[in-house]
Amino acid sequence: MPTSISDTLPRVDQTKLIAELKSRAKALGFDAFGIAAADARPDLPEKLQVALERGWHGDMDWMAETAARREAPAGLWPEARAIIMLGVNYGPDSDPLAQLGERETGNISVYARNRDYHDLIKGKLKELAGLLHRRAGAEVKVFVDTAPVMEKPLGEAAGIGWQGKHTVLVSREFGSWLFLGAIMTDMALPPDAPHAESCGSCRRCLDICPTNAFPAPFQLDARRCLAYLNIELKGAIPHEFRIAMGNRIYGCDDCLAVCPWNKFATQTREMKLQAREYLRAPALADLAQLDDPGFRALFAGSPVKRLGHARFLRNVLIALGNSQSRALAPLAEQRLTDPDPLIRGAAVWATRRLAEAEKAAALKLAFLPAERDTSVREEWNAVVPADAR
Repeated sequence: MPTSISDTLPRVDQTKLIAELKSRAKALGFDAFGIAAADARPDLPEKLQVALERGWHGDMDWMAETAARREAPAGLWPEARAIIMLGVNYGPDSDPLAQLGERETGNISVYARNRDYHDLIKGKLKELAGLLHRRAGAEVKVFVDTAPVMEKPLGEAAGIGWQGKHTVLVSREFGSWLFLGAIMTDMALPPDAPHAESCGSCRRCLDICPTNAFPAPFQLDARRCLAYLNIELKGAIPHEFRIAMGNRIYGCDDCLAVCPWNKFATQTREMKLQAREYLRAPALADLAQLDDPGFRALFAGSPVKRLGHARFLRNVLIALGNSQSRALAPLAEQRLTDPDPLIRGAAVWATRRLAEAEKAAALKLAFLPAERDTSVREEWNAVVPADAR
């Protein structure tokens, strides 16, 4: 009787098989390829448990709910023997940090300036996984940030990079700009050597963080991360992080962009990941006037669309309040009567930051008595320090 699942598979020349998979992966647009054993990271359960116990996942409850499956590939698929990790370079053609000084524009994270990478990469993964199934009879499952798979430590185990002090995978060839995908298989494949951590004494990614989101190197408290706050958080942006948010309306690239390994990075060769011109630095004045259909049309096919109109406008209004442009104040005032309290609350903050003191006081007198939402009333009654105006 067979002693393992792999014993029932056809005998294949694994060297030739892997060479064919690598060749096909490159032709499909993948820039990095590596193989890890499914049990390559026995340290992950403890690391995940520590993060959850400390509450670093914020209100991303799904992380705790899926912990048993997330902490090890076998928890997700007991038959998994090997994991093929793949990376797609999404390197930008300019420095994302340069736009942070353009206060009247919205800064969108590099990865979201064109097509949603989930859709783009999943199709490629399915095609490559299909090749493995046809050649070897192996069962396969594909994942691209859509299931409880810890892609970054598995990418390190597969030798395509290492988790930097900012917790993102870093590559010697592509810096911090790699999208990751995984193909799990019940076929035992020879693993690649894991990549050694190569950050050295550098701590630029830690020091640049505007909200001090890293409790220590290689640890991230999502509750303080701007990318979490303006993408994952459902409610109002906490007051303590609003000024630090600047003009970042979707995500934050600071810790990625400052990495010295990016000097070896190149612009993505995937046209569908190159920035659409109108998403490079969209004017806040235009974004603040978008209705729901306009928002959906502008961000069709983009990850930004998943935010929804209300959270998107929440972010735009915070950026508007940070613009220091009194000429934009009327756009914030227009949203004081928005039906959604999340938008109204952000509009109150932006208005009080941009309007003359007398005007802000008059607006408060006009709108506060009729306001029934507690959170918006609190916004009207909040005190904005004079040095933050």
